[in-house]
Amino acid sequence: MYYPYFRGKQYELITIRENAHRMGNALIPIIEPVKSPTSSLKRALQALIEQGCHFIVIANPSCGDFARDPAALHTALAEEYLTDYDNWSVGCIARDGTTPEVLQTVAAIHDQMTIVHDGYRRGANLANLLQQTGGVTRHVFIEHSASSRVYRRHFADGVRVLIRDGFEVRTNRDHPDVEHFSDLHITFEEEGMDGFGDYLIVGREYSETGGPAYAVAVHLTYVDPLEEDDMFVKHYISDRNASPVDPGGKFAEALAKLAADVDRVGSPMFRTEAVEEFMQLHERGHYPGLGYVKKLSMQHHVELMTHFLESRSQS
Repeated sequence: MYYPYFRGKQYELITIRENAHRMGNALIPIIEPVKSPTSSLKRALQALIEQGCHFIVIANPSCGDFARDPAALHTALAEEYLTDYDNWSVGCIARDGTTPEVLQTVAAIHDQMTIVHDGYRRGANLANLLQQTGGVTRHVFIEHSASSRVYRRHFADGVRVLIRDGFEVRTNRDHPDVEHFSDLHITFEEEGMDGFGDYLIVGREYSETGGPAYAVAVHLTYVDPLEEDDMFVKHYISDRNASPVDPGGKFAEALAKLAADVDRVGSPMFRTEAVEEFMQLHERGHYPGLGYVKKLSMQHHVELMTHFLESRSQS
């Protein structure tokens, strides 16, 4: 039902590895490998395999090390690593310029194929190509690049998923205190979808490296029962933002705001294990590095979605 979209950078893969036990039939990660070598990717996939999870691996990444030549990725995954595991699906990004040869190459990797619709413009044409290829079990539509109902109606077969980027990337100091994230977790069926997804608190925009952090921000999503379970994201931002010095001190400033907000009476923030770790970091006055902070925010979002889906299934 929930399809978080991960780019295969270091802390995204660590998040997958450390949360594999939370990923079952209702939570299926989509992984777009972007970094070579693939050792970190393989460790993340191994954790999913050990838990018997279903996952999707993109075979023709749109960015990163494999964007220009995905052959090494095909060899490392399909031929060397995933031959003895069946509970996964190979993903093919259909963008403007995707050829029948690409579809056929990806389809040959595994008998289950997921099409990620991300900018292909001719729906009827692509539907005809896929009928010739066969083996498509799932369609994932990236909102705004493939959100037209006219386009989507050509792909009524299989499971249909809509991905919405709920995180607006901007300079940390320019984030508001709180803003809307997404309502797809409660409206995806109204969109004619079988599932939904997002890019967690990372956003769709891809960059190889981040710039210097003039302000440090911690991002946490929450579901608000007073807003009919709509989802929002809070940005806890350091007070200082004039220079990139002292990220640890700035993290402490942001963390103090997080702790006060989480502890206040009536806070809608779900106390996930990630939030509890943030609270412990606050108590200890420890700075684990910005990458680890990002990992905890992603973990919190995964925990939140898992809790929401479990609560929904029991109601």
